[in-house]
Amino acid sequence: QVQLVESGGGLVQPGGSLRLSCAASGLTLDRYTIGWFRQAPGKEREEVSCAGRWNGNTRYADSVKGRFTISRDNAKNTVYLQMNSLKPEDTAMYYCAAHLSAWYCGSGMNYWGKGTLVTVSS
Repeated sequence: QVQLVESGGGLVQPGGSLRLSCAASGLTLDRYTIGWFRQAPGKEREEVSCAGRWNGNTRYADSVKGRFTISRDNAKNTVYLQMNSLKPEDTAMYYCAAHLSAWYCGSGMNYWGKGTLVTVSS
C-alpha cells in the first residue's frame, strides 16, 4: 500500500521558516517526479514546487522562488520543502504528491498525501 505522509506544518510568524517532510512508503521515490502543492481556504490547489526524478530538474511557483527549496533524500525515501521568509499568503494546506515519470508535475499525479497545515500569522 502506497502512502505519502506529510509533517512539519504548524503556526509560524511572518518571516519565519518551516521545513516540511513527506515520507513515502510502498514506493521508491527515486523513480518518481515529486511535487509540493498547496490549497488555501476558498482557493484552488496550486503547484508550489516540483523535482524531477534526478533532482537536478526543479520548478518553483513565482510566488515562492528564492524562498522555498525542494529536495529529496532517496536513502530515507523522503521529500522536503524548506520554506523561508514565510508570508501570511503562504498559509495553506500543503500536500506532497508523486508521479511515476522522469518529469511530470500537475493534477494527474499518481499519489497524494493527506496534507499538513501551515499557518503564517503574527
